[in-house]
Amino acid sequence: MADKKIKIGITHGDINGISYEIILKALSDNRICELCTPIVYGSNKVAGFYKRDLKELQQFSFNIIQSASDAGSKRPNLINCIDDNVKIEPGTSTLLAGQYALASLNSAIKDLKENKIDAVVTCPINKANIHSSEFQFIGHTEYMSAQFGDETSLMFMISDDLKIGLVTNHEPISRVASLITPERILHKLRLMKQSLQRDFTVRQPKIAVLSLNPHNGDDGLLGNEEQEIIIPALNSARYEGIMAFGPFAADGFFGKELYRKFDAVLAMYHDQGMVPFKALTGNDGVNFTAGLTAVRTSPAHGVGYDITGKGIANEGSLRAAIYAAIDICRNRSINEEAAASPLPSYSKESWGKDISASDIKAPEEESVL
Repeated sequence: MADKKIKIGITHGDINGISYEIILKALSDNRICELCTPIVYGSNKVAGFYKRDLKELQQFSFNIIQSASDAGSKRPNLINCIDDNVKIEPGTSTLLAGQYALASLNSAIKDLKENKIDAVVTCPINKANIHSSEFQFIGHTEYMSAQFGDETSLMFMISDDLKIGLVTNHEPISRVASLITPERILHKLRLMKQSLQRDFTVRQPKIAVLSLNPHNGDDGLLGNEEQEIIIPALNSARYEGIMAFGPFAADGFFGKELYRKFDAVLAMYHDQGMVPFKALTGNDGVNFTAGLTAVRTSPAHGVGYDITGKGIANEGSLRAAIYAAIDICRNRSINEEAAASPLPSYSKESWGKDISASDIKAPEEESVL
């Protein structure tokens, strides 16, 4: 794969959101076609509808193809996979938009399974209108896991400077504590270590683990999960050779920029990880599903109904998702080729040579008035 041009499938997500605007803007950058062969699974009619309001893109056009096998390398390709009589209602959630989003996704997954494309980049869906008898999942992450027979996966938010994985994904906060178990934490740490090595070529990754409760539980005053669940999971992880440190109280951890000392961070629940990630990475963040047989990335934002059709959507996250998919495909290929030459083992004594003793344990909380 290192020698061939990677084919990246792009699903159009919710057609009434900002997907087509960011797709058109991102793919108008000639550098994309220099690095990969992009194939959009969508509708030329919908693309034309949104292009009309983007004056700077009037010269842009897709190469319309019937199959991924026909994709050209000179300009972006598009496969029509929905009805030509599509009804477009910008800024509105409709059941038809959910059906069109699923049709696009299933077409790309089919080609991914048949090795016609190398990776898929998914544009945002509306989890409410896509829900159906066929799609009884809470997001792309869970649907992709089921499609490829991967029992579990890791929702891994990535950028050049920060990588955050989640123990629980899209779960109501009322259920989070009951879902945090030593087994689940350990499994996510295994997936994270594997991904950092395989997908990002980090030879011996250092992972920080956040606490569940405020102030790290305050020795049990604010909760016992740290002592009874998280620390036992960390001990098991270290026994397996996973360099996992913590637990760290999230506010002090990010406030003091301790994340810069680690290759990745494992958060206990969605907002604990997503809020600092989006605040710190801006338009460069990417949602990556680690642990999958296939490569799937996505921009780290939603459908954007409130700004649809206004021409102000930022395509940076989609562009970063395309670049990330290319890099991960290449890294996996390189690692597969190097599998016959195992990396040197590391002794436990070498684990913390770049981390001071004060970084390994959770910092004491400052007094709160």
